[in-house]
Amino acid sequence: MNIWKKSKGNRIRASDKSLLYHFCIGWLLLLFVAVFLLLNLRQLLVTDWKDFNLLHAGITWTAYNSITVLIATGVCALVAFLYYRYGYDRIKRLLHRQKLARMVLENKWYEAENTKDSGFFTDLQSRSREKIVWFPKIYYQMDNGLLHIRCEITMGKYQEQLLSLEDKLESGLYCELTDKTLHDGYIEYTLLYDMIANRISIDEVIAENGGLRLMKNLVWEYDSLPHALICGGTGGGKTYFLLTIIEALLRTNADLYILDPKNADLADLGTVMGNVYHTKDDMIDCVNAFYEGMVTRSEEMKLHPNYRTGENYAYLGLAPQFLIFDEYVAFLEMLTTKESTALLSQLKKIVMLGRQAGYFLIVACQRPDAKYFGDGIRDNFNFRVGLGRMSELGYGMLFGSDVKKQFFQKRIKGRGYCDVGTSVISEFYTPLVPKGYDFLGTIGKLTHIRQDGQVACGAKATDTD
Repeated sequence: MNIWKKSKGNRIRASDKSLLYHFCIGWLLLLFVAVFLLLNLRQLLVTDWKDFNLLHAGITWTAYNSITVLIATGVCALVAFLYYRYGYDRIKRLLHRQKLARMVLENKWYEAENTKDSGFFTDLQSRSREKIVWFPKIYYQMDNGLLHIRCEITMGKYQEQLLSLEDKLESGLYCELTDKTLHDGYIEYTLLYDMIANRISIDEVIAENGGLRLMKNLVWEYDSLPHALICGGTGGGKTYFLLTIIEALLRTNADLYILDPKNADLADLGTVMGNVYHTKDDMIDCVNAFYEGMVTRSEEMKLHPNYRTGENYAYLGLAPQFLIFDEYVAFLEMLTTKESTALLSQLKKIVMLGRQAGYFLIVACQRPDAKYFGDGIRDNFNFRVGLGRMSELGYGMLFGSDVKKQFFQKRIKGRGYCDVGTSVISEFYTPLVPKGYDFLGTIGKLTHIRQDGQVACGAKATDTD
């Protein structure tokens, strides 16, 4: 079966190199003529077309005709503005198809032959003209904010170029690649169009069913992709992102343990909630207790009457446990070699064994140097985020040195890149936080609500007994 007969979308052709220009001029010219003729309909109806002679027509141009030209021009301008305002995606589709056609033409990824055109006068010297005899089959489709670009693979001399279009597509179409799939006979690139439009506000961040929604199109499914590594320089939005995650998790039954060695913003949460530590000894004790709790739960789960092989903590109705470790690298710098080795050993065990028991680690630092993530612990963080301005070396440490992606900097706070456990790294925007938002007050209220609920449940159980 020919897959291209059923392929959805618009076929990219060589003539699409001026698609937007032809579309605008064609429709606006048609609209102008229609409006002009409509306004001059009375004059056209009284004209005797049977005896009409262009040379002796006696047609005079009146002030009314000039006014109708201005009106027709104004109508065209208004329609163009409304179309741009409310049909922007349609314009973008035309522009994308035009760019794809020009990409093929300017890179000469087509086959052509030269033909001689003598024109009307046969005695003149004939001119050589290029005629395209083969143009690659490329289909374009925009669907629900996603761009699907499919290229036929014919094993020809342009195959390598068509198999490596991601960099050109991302930068040229101003989109982010979310998937690249090789099918039988063609390759499909899926890109997210207008990534910033998928940004959500802090009140839309919801944790449910083992996942945390961070954008309209992005959910960190911590049950299946455990542990998060968040990196970013000063002013990149890292602290606000951590506070947003903490607030969202507090709206569930999750238990949180927060470590802030710099005694900064996260340490302030200790005034409104428990399990917040900033001193060296307390933080080490917290990590050890977190690990011991994981081991104990793993053993108790196997003794649970509803335990089934392959099921996790959520199946048994247990609450997830999160250890949120801010300024991780700075803390390791405070420790002796013996202390840091012991701490890394505990963290490695949590990362390796914590998923099924519901014990998750969220680590934040400025740059994930390998010496602070020994024994491959960094590879076990399935959700990785790089916020703010980072160097190429920093991106390589976070996402892997073998990642072939161009990273672009934009002056937008809370913007970065993320990897949710797939082979594709996409642009990321942290949830929007209103100016002056009171994290401390909101988290304090959530903590009181949780405590009141636990007290009520405990009192009810006592009355029952």
